[in-house]
Amino acid sequence: MPLDPTPRLPEDTSAVTARALLTVSGADRPGVTARLFTALAGGGPAVEVLDVEQVVVHGQLVLGVVVGVLPVDGDPAVDEAALLAHLGRLATAVAADAGVRVDVEPATTDPASVAAGRPHHVILLGRPVTPEAVGGAARAIAAVGGNIDAIRRLSDYPVTSFELTVSGAAATALRTELAAVAAATGTDIAVERVGLARRSKRLIVLDVDSTLVRGEVIDELAARAGRAAEVARITAAAMNGELDFAESLRKRVAVLAGLPVEVLDEVREHLVLTPGARTLIRTLQRLGFRCGIVSGGFTQITDPLAESLGLDFAAANTLEVVDGKLTGGLVGEIVDRAGKARALARFAAEHGIPLDQTVAVGDGANDLDMLNTAGLGIAFNAKPFVREQAHTALNQPYLDAVLQVLGFTRDEVLDAV
Repeated sequence: MPLDPTPRLPEDTSAVTARALLTVSGADRPGVTARLFTALAGGGPAVEVLDVEQVVVHGQLVLGVVVGVLPVDGDPAVDEAALLAHLGRLATAVAADAGVRVDVEPATTDPASVAAGRPHHVILLGRPVTPEAVGGAARAIAAVGGNIDAIRRLSDYPVTSFELTVSGAAATALRTELAAVAAATGTDIAVERVGLARRSKRLIVLDVDSTLVRGEVIDELAARAGRAAEVARITAAAMNGELDFAESLRKRVAVLAGLPVEVLDEVREHLVLTPGARTLIRTLQRLGFRCGIVSGGFTQITDPLAESLGLDFAAANTLEVVDGKLTGGLVGEIVDRAGKARALARFAAEHGIPLDQTVAVGDGANDLDMLNTAGLGIAFNAKPFVREQAHTALNQPYLDAVLQVLGFTRDEVLDAV
């Protein structure tokens, strides 16, 4: 049958005169949902289904259905009392037949307004997630006028994570209250606006040192030059935002003068990826993401790393080498704080991806411009002031926890890999 090409206006819901909520709970088994809807269609006032929510938790079913009376030409209007009486009889029959509990009550809230008012996802991540963290988050949400409309588990490994759908709360107030809960309980709590933009992300850039890999490459090189303590102090000052990154980089590179170029190979061979790094990259690649790295480190390290991981792009600084030895200088443009943001924008433009569909992950002050340029900036085990300025923060030791912040469940990850 051909589709009707005639444009149709939205249905007029003003004629719905009475609504009710049926809540089914009990042991889950095949046919419970079918039994309820068959009963609703089997006689009595004509109704339409306005809203449905169903969840099964460890074999226990909770099903909520909001129905409204449909007016029938020539028939008298059915009031709320008559609807509730009919549904009460129906609920008794369904409960006896299906072995569940069915409660009926008036639906005083317009389901259309509820569906339209779910502006944020709140993601709790931890190992473990404690009752104190969940309770604290719930109190914080209520304190700013928010309501928890739904909760689902995203993952149970390597971290446990839950996604709360929250309506009625302003973003700034919500983030402020939940940040205090996160600090008090040691649980990561991320806040994201509900909408297609969350699942429209198509490109991710990762910082390298202390994000994609453990430790700082420059510190490893300095150790081989016998200047580890000196360089570590400069690195710490730069990552904490106490020292201009470009200046600090030149100072640290200068102490490497005279090192044989083979040292770079030694350091690269001893790199240790952050747990979950391969899973994150492999999963996002399977999901169609462009993946790359933007580093304040060195191309002699990052380019082979990008190749081994099958990444789409890489940007970093280049150490100057003359006669097989490091000169203590750099070649070309320095990839500093501003340079990282420019690299992100360049990669996104090259692949035709809007910046609001990009994700950036980093830990240091030199990552802040990149984190704030991306559609979603994630501070990963970052310094406190970086966490405060990023869109959201993760303090888990597993890089693939980023997938839960993006809204992917553990099952979706397993399907992708």
